[in-house]
Amino acid sequence: MGASATPRTGDAVAVAFSGGLDSTALLHATARASAGARRIVACHVHHGLQPQADAWAAHCEQVAHEFGVGFACTRLSGAPARGDSAEAWARAGRHRALHEMAVAAGADLLLLAHHRRDQAETFLLQALRGAGSAGLAAMPAAQWREGLCWARPWLAQPREAIRAYAALHGLRWIEDPSNDDPRHARNRLRQTLWPAFASAEAGLAQAARWAQQADALAAEVVAQDLAGRATPERLDMAALAALSPARASNALRAWLSAHMSAPASLVQRLLAEWRPGATQCWPAPGGELHAWRDGLFWVPPATAAAAAPLDLSRPGRYPQPGWRGAWLVEPASPGIAPARLTSLSQRPRAGAEQFQRAPASVPRSLKKACQDAGLPPWRRGGPLLFDAGQHLVAVAGLGLDARAFAAPGEPALGLRWLDESADSALPQSEGGGEGDA
Repeated sequence: MGASATPRTGDAVAVAFSGGLDSTALLHATARASAGARRIVACHVHHGLQPQADAWAAHCEQVAHEFGVGFACTRLSGAPARGDSAEAWARAGRHRALHEMAVAAGADLLLLAHHRRDQAETFLLQALRGAGSAGLAAMPAAQWREGLCWARPWLAQPREAIRAYAALHGLRWIEDPSNDDPRHARNRLRQTLWPAFASAEAGLAQAARWAQQADALAAEVVAQDLAGRATPERLDMAALAALSPARASNALRAWLSAHMSAPASLVQRLLAEWRPGATQCWPAPGGELHAWRDGLFWVPPATAAAAAPLDLSRPGRYPQPGWRGAWLVEPASPGIAPARLTSLSQRPRAGAEQFQRAPASVPRSLKKACQDAGLPPWRRGGPLLFDAGQHLVAVAGLGLDARAFAAPGEPALGLRWLDESADSALPQSEGGGEGDA
């Protein structure tokens, strides 16, 4: 089973096709509406989670042939990790596979058969989780992702209309037994809510549409509120504090979303605990948040580990991904003799080191040197470079230690640390003056 030869991008329409009632009706209606004007490709994902999965894939291929459309099938590899949700694993794999099949088929439009009841269920499940307007907005009617439009043309249609269409055209479809499994929250809703509150579907779907409008309005407001107050690296907390609580929360969530999926509790903590002029730190999903000089900064974790000796004896750029940066080596005066840079060790600050900024200066504690240079707290931990004799050579953010300078007239190289997450507004201590390189 596979897709036909790859055509040019955009001359096909892809349809997510599970073989169930809804997607079968959608595939049939799409094929009829196209009438050959555009190629239609049914995209089936073989999850491998049910014993009938092979038979379902064969059924889908046969139905696609009967409808006169192309067919593509992808079987998901691997399995959910121990303790992980099989539903979440299948959903992530399905989305990835559908995108790849649609693009391979030359489609820029992928149709999905979600209907009004699906939308109502999504809204209610999000409400039960305590979601905000973005979650309550449920599923959009159309959304572009990486050059492909995911569209749900039947999102306002009741399922009864879809079933009536299938009966009218004598369609046959698959009944997935997992749809009756009460272990899944959505299935429990279907078994208990709709029989008791059949009329709730339209109201919940309408509530999702109101939430979509509210979310769109919040996006417009946050664009205004972040303008001039934020860069990807820094959020001006002092300016944020001047906003109303609702707008400040909205802006903070939007800024954080570029770095993580921020829980509501973290947003609340930041707004409640931040103080003007304070240096503060909060743990966050995937890293840390630092308040410094009235700005909020996102800092991913350093993953540096013990490494082999580092040779920086030739000009060039030497990435150090575990430290989130790179050493840039260039000819410089003053600088360090290349022979001294052939076998360097790299490690974090321990706390007792001293740093001498210029030949005529007095060595000072590294902590004090970092403070005087205006380095933010999260950039004071290193890396530190030591030569083969374990003498300090350079410090990221500060530059060369003057005690390591080559004698006048000797060939010399300078070292500059390039911080991959550095904000252009932060102090740049390295380079330019005496004692830096």
